[in-house]
Amino acid sequence: MSSVSEVLADRVGLTIGDAGALAAFATVGLAVSTMVSFAGRRLASSAEPRLAAAVIDRCRKALYLLLPVLAMSMAVSGIDTDDGIVVHLPRLLSVLSIALSAWVAVGIVHGFVDHVVATHSIKHSDNLEARRIQTQIRVLGRIAIFAVIVAAIAGVLMSIPAIRNIGISLFASAGIAGLALGLAARPALSNLIAGVQIALTQPIRLEDAVVVEGEWGWIEEITMTFVVVRIWDLRRLVLPISWFIENPFQNWTRTTADILGSVLLYVDYRVPLDDVRAEFGRALRDTELWDGKVEVVHVTDSTERTMQLRLLMSARNSSEAWELRCAIREQMIGFLQRQHPESLPRLRIESDANRAEEKEGV
Repeated sequence: MSSVSEVLADRVGLTIGDAGALAAFATVGLAVSTMVSFAGRRLASSAEPRLAAAVIDRCRKALYLLLPVLAMSMAVSGIDTDDGIVVHLPRLLSVLSIALSAWVAVGIVHGFVDHVVATHSIKHSDNLEARRIQTQIRVLGRIAIFAVIVAAIAGVLMSIPAIRNIGISLFASAGIAGLALGLAARPALSNLIAGVQIALTQPIRLEDAVVVEGEWGWIEEITMTFVVVRIWDLRRLVLPISWFIENPFQNWTRTTADILGSVLLYVDYRVPLDDVRAEFGRALRDTELWDGKVEVVHVTDSTERTMQLRLLMSARNSSEAWELRCAIREQMIGFLQRQHPESLPRLRIESDANRAEEKEGV
């Protein structure tokens, strides 16, 4: 026993009593972590998406490691660590504590975001408020995680004396380097500021229907640096987040999800407009895509050959508006083909002989 104690004292710098104290504190921390983990699993299994359950579920693994490390740090404060390998133990535990604390903080942010997303679903049609809240919480959550990671890295570096002294000496002559770094990081900083602006002012939200760069689609993802637009044909358009601050674009669901759709028909002057209006109304009432708000037929243009009819209708969202327009266009063309084929566009050619024959006939 004495030989083991001598080896620990000479090489490691710990006595058997000190090693036992460290082990005891670590065991207590591990036991507390186990109890917290068990409580977290019980809360996470609840059907109700409560905030505590979401946060503990995200932090459970980090707490399982953090609490034993903190307990060992408390034990080290009462141990002589001037000799042997153990001299580096306080600094190691300090670095681990900072890293694991950052992990817990990130888990708290993730858990809060998960809770808000679960309680504000965007799966129903009237989801404007839910999309607004989800956009804010997701963007601000990513910014908070970025801040936690930066703070953790700074804390780890400052806890190491050699690196801290180097940093202080470099800081005195960092004017030009800082300026160069600021210029190099300008795109990243502009995107970060744009992310904060979008989270607060919300020119776009998750699942907004937008027209960007001539492409129509939905906002699928908003990160700190870029925005992903899911185009109607399932392609993905990726743009810097600052693009939405600096460039104009169309947002079809900025204030409400419902939208107007139109169908243009080019017909002959002999078309019976009353019949067209009646058939248009019947077609709208026969489909579930129409929300029952707007039903208008306008003659919007006339040329030397045709009239232009605009059939205006409303739908609950942009996807249903697209399907409604296609269905109404098909049905109205079929109606004209069956009931009024003379109303379809045609090219008339009239000669002087035809005029003479018409006069003689008269």
